[in-house]
Amino acid sequence: MKFKFLIAALVAATSGAAMADTYNIDPSHTFPSFEADHMGLSVWRGKFGKTTGTVKLDRAAKSGALDIVIDAKSIDFGLEAMNAHARKADMFNVEKFPEVTYKSKSLKFDGDRLVSVDGELTLLGVTKPVTLTINKFKCIMHPRLKREVCGADASAEFKRTDFGLGYATPAFSPEVKLAIQVEAIKAE
Repeated sequence: MKFKFLIAALVAATSGAAMADTYNIDPSHTFPSFEADHMGLSVWRGKFGKTTGTVKLDRAAKSGALDIVIDAKSIDFGLEAMNAHARKADMFNVEKFPEVTYKSKSLKFDGDRLVSVDGELTLLGVTKPVTLTINKFKCIMHPRLKREVCGADASAEFKRTDFGLGYATPAFSPEVKLAIQVEAIKAE
């Protein structure tokens, strides 16, 4: 009797876990970008050109997970001199910290709509909570790939100084705004 109960519990647990679909981040359609005020004169913007990771999504259970890895060396301000400086030890220190990561703790839904993700950002070896607001989220059967593709527009704000990135404050504001365009392709 106990054995049958154990088998039933295992089947129920694994069938629930099997409902989550896995999506692989499409690096050719995913570019985290950021901006910070420069002395009230202008807003400097940059982006990262190389992002990988996975998204797990169980729409029925309204749960999932994000595991994102950003190549810190792929930073791009549109000005090579600034890119080269940003990679140095006094800014992103890419030799010591080659990756920026984001790992979710929970996904929040409003009905069937994904609205936010609570997670942890690791930058310069420091991990802090950062909540992503999901401004837009949509999944479609991609006409060319013949697989489901989900895309989102996400945003967040944090203080870079909380992560030890204090270069040129206060000339460059410590407050950073993120804007993340992301697409992910359902795994086969």
